[in-house]
Amino acid sequence: MKSPTKDDLRRYAVARSLFTPTTLRRALDKLGFVQADPIRAPARAQDLTLRHRVKGYRAGDLERRYAKLDIEEDVLVNYGFLPRHWLDVLHPREPRRPWDAETHERARRILAFVRERGPTHPREVEARFTFPRTVGYWGNVQSASTLLLDSMHYRGLLRVARREGGIRIYELAHEREPLDAGPAERARRLVDLVIGKYAPLPQKSLGYLAQLLRYGAPQLREHIRKAVREAPTRLPHAEIEGVTWCWPEGENPRSSRHACDERARLLAPFDPVVWDRHRFELLWGWTYRFEAYTPPAKRKLGYYAMPLLHGDRIVGWGNVSVQEGKLTHDIGLVSGKRLTKVQRTAVDEELDALGTFLGLDQIALSPRATETRGAR
Repeated sequence: MKSPTKDDLRRYAVARSLFTPTTLRRALDKLGFVQADPIRAPARAQDLTLRHRVKGYRAGDLERRYAKLDIEEDVLVNYGFLPRHWLDVLHPREPRRPWDAETHERARRILAFVRERGPTHPREVEARFTFPRTVGYWGNVQSASTLLLDSMHYRGLLRVARREGGIRIYELAHEREPLDAGPAERARRLVDLVIGKYAPLPQKSLGYLAQLLRYGAPQLREHIRKAVREAPTRLPHAEIEGVTWCWPEGENPRSSRHACDERARLLAPFDPVVWDRHRFELLWGWTYRFEAYTPPAKRKLGYYAMPLLHGDRIVGWGNVSVQEGKLTHDIGLVSGKRLTKVQRTAVDEELDALGTFLGLDQIALSPRATETRGAR
């Protein structure tokens, strides 16, 4: 097969990820994993990701329909949603830091409590047990029971039954049949999952994903390293401008089927097209930064700037919010470029679609095409 060009890879990256919108369940199966994030600007990342890939999707549909879908909240390369069958590959998970005897006893007591009550809110556990408060991951003070529930979920003892107001409601994990696959095969499946989600992948990015996979499956870390080393020899790959790229077996980045439509799309910071910042810069030639945790005075793009895709080109970014029931927005452009008439029409249509997704009727302000030198 003739080696693809970078233009081929760019079209391939967009077309294979932004597939024809389908049902929510099928979209989750095709994606394999959807990263979750609690920030709403103007909606959570998982909803912003799914709205481009699910017919008629509305903000909050995933949370509303979660209990009826064969999916789970769990960890892969980070926290999110994935089809339930992947838990058979990820578990039994063996964390690198074992519990001490006191923690084991607390977990045993919580399991008995949840078994008796059924779906349980964390505050019910906190009301039942007197555990000390402790410092959480982000430096905030939390109940030890809340942190232990998270840890029990990570270990596969509990699952998320649903959410109430964004809070995880826990129940006992489903019993799983032992998977007829050894650790090497499990690791290969996980590596192929992330390659399939983020392809085409530069070699550096694949190595980074392998590091993150060791959080989702710490017991497989050595096998994951080996699977990543072997990936370029068993999967299609090509060296382009000094960078080795790989993609799933049976796919051809040069195929004409990877044609991109002329729609404009505002993509969440954790959308599969955007998530890999190294790949993003290689394919589109400028650096995108997620600045929600950057001090306001140092931001160049905005608190929750979403890259603006038109066809297979990133032409800028947008900051969008809801104020007094109206969608307000500010569109910035990559330095040295202007929106054409066709692009402006496409952006207007995208903003209308975003308003519908959010359940809004009105769009405030017109797109402001402001050239920003800090984009590169």
